[in-house]
Amino acid sequence: MNPLYRQVYQSIKNNIVSGEYTEGDRVPSEKELSDTFQVSRITSKKALDLLVDEGLVFRQRGKGTFVSAKPSQEPGLHEVKTNKCLVGLIVPDLDDSYVSKVIASIEEASNGRCFIILKRTKGLPGKEAEAIRQLIDFNVDGLILYPAKAEHYGSELLKLIIAEYPFVLIDRTFRGVAAAFVSTDNIKAAKEGMDYLFSLGHENIGVLSPASDTTTVVDRFTGILRAYEDQNKIVNRQLWCKELRNSIPSPLETRTKPEQDIETIKKHLIQHPEMTALFAIEHNIAVLAKRAAEQLGLRVPEDLSILCFDAHDNNLSGWEFTHLRQNEKEMGRLAVTRLLEMINGHSSIKREFLDVTLVEGDSTSPLNVKPYVK
Repeated sequence: MNPLYRQVYQSIKNNIVSGEYTEGDRVPSEKELSDTFQVSRITSKKALDLLVDEGLVFRQRGKGTFVSAKPSQEPGLHEVKTNKCLVGLIVPDLDDSYVSKVIASIEEASNGRCFIILKRTKGLPGKEAEAIRQLIDFNVDGLILYPAKAEHYGSELLKLIIAEYPFVLIDRTFRGVAAAFVSTDNIKAAKEGMDYLFSLGHENIGVLSPASDTTTVVDRFTGILRAYEDQNKIVNRQLWCKELRNSIPSPLETRTKPEQDIETIKKHLIQHPEMTALFAIEHNIAVLAKRAAEQLGLRVPEDLSILCFDAHDNNLSGWEFTHLRQNEKEMGRLAVTRLLEMINGHSSIKREFLDVTLVEGDSTSPLNVKPYVK
């Protein structure tokens, strides 16, 4: 059986071919088609998109969709076309350095190729669903989505998948779901980070993580465990602190204050004085960890080494964390390229992982002279 959007498409096309709809006639809107055929707005939009691609109809923004004179009709007075498509970009928030760099890379990659409409969700699945619906209603040609939560996917995302609507996930993956994504290879990256700390002689390594189960966080813990396994070392999960909440995407008024996470880290350090290194899952957590250590009189890196993901590019202090640098520029370029390929019908669903670069900074020091080899 044909997909639902093709059934809707074929019904309208038959009406045009039979003469029920003639040149200049307005065809049913996405909402009208959705109500008539009992399908989602995404499905009805995709059906109309196919008719537009064939030249059978044309759109006038704010007025509707109308029957063309003939499939090969050139744009006329009533038809407005552009070589650039319209893309919706949905992100959790704008106050995270990593997210900001991803957005900048997408904007740069889209220059001359498409227009971007940005929506933020504040980390709330409900606002994410609303943003998807709003952008679909605005007739965007495709979506780039940085999911608010990735331990599950909502009904709006499922509708996109069922309707075969063009969209690309960034920085997140969904297990067993037919969705294109571009993400850091977080398993490989976290393993590389742990191998680096092991090579410096550190054995008692604490892990600091947000209280979140996104696939990004889960994959990084998987990489940490693989590093222990490959090194035949025993994992001490008591050294892991997964209770930090300040960096979790959420409305600002609902977040814990940085001082609360600092106190949590201080308590963890006091309870486990044997720790000689910390692996912070996120850069912001590393900043709080350094402050916590200093408040306890610990020197970084002399008394405590700290490794993290990412770092701020506008560092004016001259002091830098040893970090795993993600390739935000390539992530943005690939996300835009893959989405445009999907919009133009020239690409199947692709899932792509990017490597990180380990940048040695000022926050780590060896317990022995064993060199680190990548």
